[in-house]
This record gives sequence, structure tokens and C-alpha cells, in this order.
Amino acid sequence: MTGAFAQRHIGTDAAAQRTMLDALGYADVDALVKAAVPASIHVQPRATSDIPPAATEAEALAELRALAAQNRVARPMIGLGYYDTFTPSVIARNVLENPSWYTAYTPYQPEISQGRLEALINFQTMVTDLTGLATANASMLDESTAVVEGMLVARRGSKSASNVFLVDADTLPQTKELLEHRAAAVGIEVRELVDGEQVDAFGAFVQYPGASGRVWDFTEVAAAVHAQGGLVVVAADLLALTLLRSPGALGADVAVGTTQRFGVPLGFGGPHAGYMAVRAGLERQLPGRLVGVSQDAAGQPAYRLSLQTREQHIRREKATSNICTAQVLLAVMASMYAVYHGPDGLRAIATEVAQKAQALAARLREYGLALATDAFFDTLRVTVPGTARRVVERARERGYQLHLADEATVGVAVDETTTADDLAAVAWAFGLPEAEFLGAGEQGERVLAFDGATPLAGIPSSLHRVEEFLTHPVFNTHRSETAMMRYLKTLADRDYALDRGMIPLGSCTMKLNAATEMAAVSWPEFSRVHPFAPEADVHGYLAMIEQLEVWLAEVTGYDAVSLQPNAGSQGELAGLLAIRGYHRANGDVARDVCLIPSSAHGTNAASAVLAGMRVVVVACDEAGNVDLDDLRAKIAAHADTLSALMITYPSTHGVYEHDVLEITQAVHDAGGQVYVDGANLNALLGYARFGDLGGDVSHLNLHKTFAIPHGGGGPGVGPVAAKAHLAPYLPGHRMAQRADHPGGVFEGGAVSAAPYGSASILPISWAYMRMMGLDGLRDATAAAVLSANYIALRLREHYPVLYAGEGGLVAHECILDLRPLREATGVTVDDVAKRLIDYGFHAPTMSFPVAGTLMVEPTESEDLGEIERFIEAMIAIKAEALAVAAGEWPADDNPLVNAPHTAVSVIEGDWAHSYSRETAVYPVRSLVRTKYWPPVRRIDQAYGDRNLVCACPPPEAFA
Repeated sequence: MTGAFAQRHIGTDAAAQRTMLDALGYADVDALVKAAVPASIHVQPRATSDIPPAATEAEALAELRALAAQNRVARPMIGLGYYDTFTPSVIARNVLENPSWYTAYTPYQPEISQGRLEALINFQTMVTDLTGLATANASMLDESTAVVEGMLVARRGSKSASNVFLVDADTLPQTKELLEHRAAAVGIEVRELVDGEQVDAFGAFVQYPGASGRVWDFTEVAAAVHAQGGLVVVAADLLALTLLRSPGALGADVAVGTTQRFGVPLGFGGPHAGYMAVRAGLERQLPGRLVGVSQDAAGQPAYRLSLQTREQHIRREKATSNICTAQVLLAVMASMYAVYHGPDGLRAIATEVAQKAQALAARLREYGLALATDAFFDTLRVTVPGTARRVVERARERGYQLHLADEATVGVAVDETTTADDLAAVAWAFGLPEAEFLGAGEQGERVLAFDGATPLAGIPSSLHRVEEFLTHPVFNTHRSETAMMRYLKTLADRDYALDRGMIPLGSCTMKLNAATEMAAVSWPEFSRVHPFAPEADVHGYLAMIEQLEVWLAEVTGYDAVSLQPNAGSQGELAGLLAIRGYHRANGDVARDVCLIPSSAHGTNAASAVLAGMRVVVVACDEAGNVDLDDLRAKIAAHADTLSALMITYPSTHGVYEHDVLEITQAVHDAGGQVYVDGANLNALLGYARFGDLGGDVSHLNLHKTFAIPHGGGGPGVGPVAAKAHLAPYLPGHRMAQRADHPGGVFEGGAVSAAPYGSASILPISWAYMRMMGLDGLRDATAAAVLSANYIALRLREHYPVLYAGEGGLVAHECILDLRPLREATGVTVDDVAKRLIDYGFHAPTMSFPVAGTLMVEPTESEDLGEIERFIEAMIAIKAEALAVAAGEWPADDNPLVNAPHTAVSVIEGDWAHSYSRETAVYPVRSLVRTKYWPPVRRIDQAYGDRNLVCACPPPEAFA
């Protein structure tokens, strides 16, 4: 029996499902799905389940409150790249907690993404200004993965033939771990950077400021590396850069880092937006997303993603990065923090942080304590021989978390939230008299006179910032909360998100992100927790993580789950690295071939390359299934070197392959491992399990099947699940609070900066599973498959359904072939996609996995009314295309080729088109009161792409 929450989550009720089933000719939903899913893989009923029966929304929130209460909201002063911060309430309420921002998709349809694209170009401008480099991308996954990507950029851009990458000894420990793990897979040798030592290397990495807080001038190191043809990568703290010379001014080629302290909560490690910026000449090497300014059909400037960097993974095995989406929602927050505070506000925040650190340092020195360096911004390393652990314990007794650097050294990091009382308590932990540390203010309050301290007192003036930054008007206009609120509302209104209507994107599962699931993200017990907090302070987090790991293992048929990967692409990489580790442990170091079907997601091939594997493509047959003969031939050709097969199930073509057990057995017989891509799990959950298909390891997309929002292109979570023999090679983390998981001890290297990745959004999936229960999850799958098949049935006579399984059934998505339409009418898939905007829809996935097609996935959350509205729009667009073919409208002047239509386009000047204004903007009467108006007309996808402006353009450009 479906629970109360599931009935609200699933959009089609019993009456609607009856209508759809009658059209399809099935007695009930279960019969439909069982007819589509091969009987050989149906999940067998379990006598018991680790997943409890569905809870109500109130019960789930109460349980989450109980878990949250087991976390201690201490004052984190650990540092190491993570800081407490004040999220301006106007940003928290209008971005983080606003479905207009968090339910949007990646801006592949730029005409209806102008708001978040502007926010991202603000982000890019903020990063380029502060780093002093030419071009920045629109976010990375976190700082440590950004450093790895920087290393790979250096390798590609270097003129040196060396295989060595030099790494600063003062690098953040989590970044060192990630570098070592990722470098080994692609044959890079990591060595410690020694100042003054000449080593032939293709690049070098500098932490600025260092993990110890030290700020140093690396210009000589940069010059030495450049002299050998190498590149310099610098991880820089953006807040510190408001006071310090920029990396670009000191010789950096690439700057990377995190924007977390720009108003993004700690969240036990994520999600946070990393960043990357490069000097002129390296733009084409940038991984991830890059936003630029193009123009629309009316010649007006408009934002879009750059073609060169928009789809790295389209290059498949030639890709240089596997990152697909990144951390858009968090990048928006960080950029708006800069918009809200402006350059003067940011400089004031940084100055006060530096003064607090100087005041604390001065008092510690007065009492004879030695510091590791006098050149610091916000972090001190204090030498306390033999008593470091006791200092940390004393601080914790008072509610403060310090960093135990070693048995003789304590690290203390201050931030914008640090108060005079905090500094006094820390001083007390070191044994200083607290009463003497605080004075009395004018009103008798306790104060620490840090405003008199000189910021950066120990840093040479040559490293003090002289360059201006954030001079664009957008960073100097929105000072009042009224202005900021209206700016955010204006941008949100330019976008199309799930709060407006269906986003039927195939392979992307844009389902409901329920408000109850989202609630805990903002609770301080989850949001204000440092990722390296002591275990005793995070029992609630660890308990929730363990429960979620167990639940996910059960529904996928695996023995162990690691929640560390903070994107689906990173989950893929983690799974392949686990396979690599397994083979190497068995002495099979030659096994490096990864078989990948031609229909696979592009990230599959890119991830395989980054895991040190050679990609061999397996053909698909006319039905869209893996060609068994070609698979057997490829296995035979690579019998001694076969490492893995990557297969998506159901297939990328939206069908359940009936030969999947034969496919996986053939790989196992040859000594290979099977990686089942979990992107399409929403079509399988409750009916079959990856582990029962012969899968050895899979990644899951919590931002698809398990209800985490897409956030305009991130965040995501891509857990990796595996059978017991691969579990030891799943991602571990040297700084994790504990090494054991329900599936064992994970000893594989880290794939994200934080031990549990984007931990603060895990309560979303926990709540989803807790409120759905096993029956609800199964019902959601059935409803999604029903809706997809209903759409396929209704539209089949208008647009051929390219692939189908037995009985003509599809899985959770269907591919509509628009190539015959183009041949008959000249109307392209782009024309249909843009015309759908006029009808009030986000277009389905375009030209993937087959060019000239639309891949439609309605999900289980849409009701029959919205599904019918989409079907009617597609039928009406077909009729419009036929009208063009019949000569009723000219081929170069009709509602399709001119779509989308803006409000301005139908009121300006004389209407000289062959169709009416009403046809342009109100093609169906239901739109009259609910019209979504795109802010721009069709954007030129090729206009000046090599010369796109990728930072904030002057305001007059939009006049």
C-alpha cells in the first residue's frame, strides 16, 4: 500500500493511471512493468528489509530532528579550507531555499536560463578579478578535485616532457591525498616541491595561503617552472585575495580553490562551489562549464554556454576531463555574496578576519608561545610541545574545534563569524588567563580590541594587494536588501524551473524535490558542521549516512556503498578506480581495457580514461541493444587485458535489454568486471537490482532517482555501490571520522575533498527513502514507466519512437525521432525545442543519444494534466510543421523557425510575419493566464564562439 507521502510524490492517481492503462491495454501498473522488464531479472521477494515502512512527513522530520540533535553545533576553527560563514538571509531565503533556483536544470536551453547564466557570469567575473587571470569557468566540484583538474591542465599545456608534478609541502592534507590517488591512475609522479631545488617537472602546485596559514612569495618558483616549460597551479583563498596579491600577478598559470567561505554553509563538507581560472591562452583547456555572451535573433546580447567547453564528455575517450555538471546552485550563492557585499564589503570582512588573527597571535606571543610563521592571513600554527592534544581537548570542552596538526602543534583558523569571546576562549584553551584577554567596551561589554591590530602585519608589502577588483556595476549596486531581493527575483523570473512546469528531460529524471525533503538542509545541526569535526560531535551525521548506505545497498543488490563521490561523474570514476585497484591487487596489472557501448553516456569513456584505462567501443544493433557478436569479438580480442565493461541499464536508448545476463556473464568469464551505470535507476528501482544483473559496481545519481534537486547544473551526489570483493577499493579518506562502513573498511583513495562528499544534502535522499518506503519506491518506478509508455503511445503516430523493447514498450523514457519531420517539412529538432518554449515547456533532451531526436522522460511526479498538455503541444507543433510543408507559412518565416517569441517581439513595430501574434505567443488558449515569457529570442549557438565575452559585459551592452 502506497504511503501518504508517496501519494503526493507520484503525480498520477488511481483514476489517471486507469485511463493510461486502458489506452495501453494493461490490467494494472505492475503488469505493465513486468511486461517491460525481462522476467529473468525480476527481483525476488525478501523476507525482511532494512528499509523501514514508509513514514509520514511529520514522522520523518521528527526522526531527522533526532539525528540532528546528535550533532554538536560547535564553533569550528579547524580551517583546512573550510570556514564558518554568514549566509546573508536574503540569499538563504531567495536562492538556497527557493525552488525557482534549486529545481532548475543545466542551462542547455539558454533562452529560458538567462537568470542563472547571468549569476554564473557574475561568478566567473568574481573569480577572474580576484585571481588576476583571464578566464574562469562556472564552478568546479570542490577545491581538491579542482587542484587535480589543474594538474591535468598543466600536463596538457606544458612544453615539458617530464612526468613529474611538484606539490607544495604546505598543501591541504585532503588535497594531497586526492592528488596522489588521481595522479597514480594516469601515470603522473607527484613529488614534494622544495624551494630552490631544480627539478624537471611539467608543473608545480602552490597552496596560497598554505595549510599552516603561511603566506609566501612563490614568484621565483614560478619562474623556475616556467623556464622548463612547465605551468604553475595555485590554490588560493578568495577572501584572502581581497588583501593579498593575486596569483596571476605572482606568475600563476592556473588558479583553483573553493568559494565556500563566500556565504555557503559548511555542511559537513559540501556541496560547495570550487573554481578554476586560467591565464590567456589556456581557455580551451578549461574543464566544466564556461558561460559567455552571444546574441539572440534580434541582435541583442544574451548569455549561453560556450560550445568549446560546454560538453567535454562529447569527446568520449578523447576527453580531458569527466566533469559533467558542477556546483551551480552554490556558485550562484557565492556570486551573490560578492554582489551583496561588493568590493568594499569583502575587503572589510577580510580585514577584520586578519585583525582577529593578529590580535590572537599577539596575545599568544606575549605569553611565550611560538608561532610557525608570522606571515599569515587567518590561520595560526601554535607550538605547544607535549600539550597540543590537551589544548584541543580544553577548547572542545568550551565548544570549540581546533586542529591537532601534530602532537606539538595546534592550528587555529578565524573567520567572519569569530567573536571576541571566541578568541578569549581559544586563548584560555592555551592556558592564558581569559579575564586579561578581554577588556571592557564603552557599554561595559566584553571586547577584544582587534580593530587596532594591523592586518597582514608579518607579510611583506610586496604581497599586499594593489589591484582593483569587482569594479563592474553589478557588484556595486545592490547594497540594500530591497535591491538585492528584487535582483534575485528578476533573475529567477527569467528562468524556467520545475516550479513552473514539467522538464521532460530524458536520462536526467527531473522529479519532484519535496519541501519536506529539503527542510533539514538549512538546519544548523547539519549546515554548520565542519567536515573534519571529531567523531564525538557528528554522531547524527554518521548514523544517517550509515542508514542511507544500508538502504541503497539493499535496493541495488550490492554489499557496500560509499557516499563520498560528489557527482555522478566522480561516482563513475570511483567505481572504475575500484576495479583498477582490485585487478592490481590480484597482480593483473595488464588489465586496462574498458569496453563501452556506442550508446553510453559520454562521461563513461571520459571516466575510463581518467582511471587509466583504454576505451574500446562496442557496437549497438538496430534495436539499440548491445551487439552480442561484436561484444564477444571485442572480449576475445582483449582476453588478457580486459578490465571492465561499462553498461547502462536500462540502456541509454530507453529500453530494457533482454540479454543483459548473457552480456555480464561473458565479461565475467573473461576475467573482467561489470560496471552498471546507475543513471537510469528510476526505471528499475523495486523491480530489479544492478547486483542481480551481474553488476560488480555501480554509481547512483541521488540527484535523479533519489530526489536531490539539480540546482541549475549542480549539486549532485554520485554514490558508488559494489559487491564485497570490490568494497575494500571503494573511496576511503584519511581524515574520515571512522574508517568502517556497513560494507566494510574502504581503503581506496579519496575522490572528493570531504570524507562524505556533499554530506549536507544527504538528508534529502534519506527523507525521500524514509517517506516512500520500499513499496513507494517501487510504485514510483511503475508510475514513471507508465507515463513514459503513455507518451510513447500517444505520440507514436506523430513522431516515430526510435527504440522499444518487447511488446513495443519502453522504459522510463522514450526517444522521439524527428528526422522524418525534417525531411518532410524542413523543421529541425532545434525548431521544435524552441517552439516548446512558446507552449510553456522546457524541451526534452536534444540529439542524445541520437542526433535529430528528442528523449522524453516525464518521471513519476507529473500528473496526467501536465502530461496531456505536453502531448497536445507536441501534436500541435507537428501540425505547425505540416502547415509549413503545405506552404501555408514560408519555410523561413513561421512560428517554428522564429521561436521562441518574446513579449517585445510581438509588440514592437508592424507585425510583418505570415502568422498572427496570437499564434506566436498563445498557440493554445490555456496560456493566456499562465504564459511564461522568455526574456530573449533564439540565441545564436555559433556566434563569435572563439571571442565570447566570458565575464560581466558592460551594462550598456544590454541597453
